[in-house]
Amino acid sequence: MDQRVIVITGPTASGKSALALALAERHRGTVINADAMQTYDAFPILTAQPTAEERRRVPHALYGVLPLSEAQSAARWRALADVEIERCLAAGRTPILCGGSGLYLRTLMQGIATIPDAPAGLRDQANADWVSLGADAFRGRLAEKDPAIVARLKPGDRQRHVRAWEVLIATGRPLSAWQASKGEPSRWRFATALLAPERGWLRDRIEKRFDAMLAGGVLAEVRAVFDRAPDARWPGLKAHGAPELFAHFRGQLSLEDARRIGIDHTRQYAKRQMTWFRHQMTPDVVVDPTTDLGLEQTEKLLTKIEA
Repeated sequence: MDQRVIVITGPTASGKSALALALAERHRGTVINADAMQTYDAFPILTAQPTAEERRRVPHALYGVLPLSEAQSAARWRALADVEIERCLAAGRTPILCGGSGLYLRTLMQGIATIPDAPAGLRDQANADWVSLGADAFRGRLAEKDPAIVARLKPGDRQRHVRAWEVLIATGRPLSAWQASKGEPSRWRFATALLAPERGWLRDRIEKRFDAMLAGGVLAEVRAVFDRAPDARWPGLKAHGAPELFAHFRGQLSLEDARRIGIDHTRQYAKRQMTWFRHQMTPDVVVDPTTDLGLEQTEKLLTKIEA
């Protein structure tokens, strides 16, 4: 499959990993992570990373490769993914990108302008402004300069608001304008399968998966990080469920409330993902995982791109 790459994407808990694993086993593939939170190393259960048994079955790449404290970006992920795709193809394997970070995938497939680095200290100043002004006032200030980016950000998302302000001050150009600019397009050819489940089915899956994580040791996993007293600004701490469980460990939430809120936030995220995919992506095939794994449909996709 010279310079051809399979992409399996869709909302969280829709069955992407199972489909990617099945394809990799049948087509000598390597599964390459395309999920922002799964790049971090400390929450393998919470972020539903491949198990040790799954990693033995087929090679996996870019899972758990960053500490929670390190910032990840679409541009940085694209560079890492390019290396893994190149390695796959050189070994005669099928690269199978798997994940629901739509911006990451779009950056790889369509390109993105390289944003210049900000001067040292600018991020610290922006973080200080977030604290001194408060989240609402900081967001309002940013909205005056870059309303397009604010419309895409959750009100409490400190990291992304700070990043947008940092880029604006450093470059004099809104982050939304940078993101709309096209950089160098990818040299790979992509075939994309989008998993688009029925909403009720997905809501149920999200709840069952969260409960399975609780039964599978996620409390000890998150507690180990909590006990290290990490900096609240660490990007990896945004993993769904982590803020709620941290609040539980601080005595601010019961475990049942942390569970309920974590599930609700994950469901809201899945809804935003599907909205993004509907407006930003034109997949080659749409899979309904409520009826089957999607393997047969994706097999046809493989046949199409191998022609």
